Amino acid sequence: MKYQPRLQKQYFEEVVPALTKKFGYKTVMQVPRLVKINLNQGISAALTDKKLIDTGIAEMTAVPTISKRDVSNFKLRKGNPIGVRVTLRSEKMYEFLDRLVSIALPRVRDFRGINDKGFDGRGNYSFGIPEQIIFPEINIDKVSKINGMDITIVTTAKTDEEAFALLKEFGLPFKNQKNNN
Repeated sequence: MKYQPRLQKQYFEEVVPALTKKFGYKTVMQVPRLVKINLNQGISAALTDKKLIDTGIAEMTAVPTISKRDVSNFKLRKGNPIGVRVTLRSEKMYEFLDRLVSIALPRVRDFRGINDKGFDGRGNYSFGIPEQIIFPEINIDKVSKINGMDITIVTTAKTDEEAFALLKEFGLPFKNQKNNN
């Protein structure tokens, strides 16, 4: 028997029937699903300290992002590493989303929910978190500089309303849930 993450199992057992009932889909293939989760961490201090990129790569097991052009105001040269990024798909994506919702987001100081205005009009949702140390996998003693990260959840939803319903079913804690029910 193959391992199946908890949220992936929840998607097939609870989310699909709920969204089918709410939006009146005729087939299961019309129900929106998660495609991938992109994590991006810009490390501005990497221009002066190259070791910060290596630290970011080790924390996220990611690849560096390279600058595409020179920007003299920021002392940035073409080809310099300026951040790290990683794309999660399938089981790793569901595991990350589960840890994000149930462990990491509640650890954010003064957390009142994530903003529900981060949709792009095509069913994708982006938001930022201020500190990478909210994840329990990161050893706080080894962190030299606290950086935030941007998280983009890519779905197959056609509208923001469908994507919002999908993410709400997965348990993402939005700020204004009372207004959108």
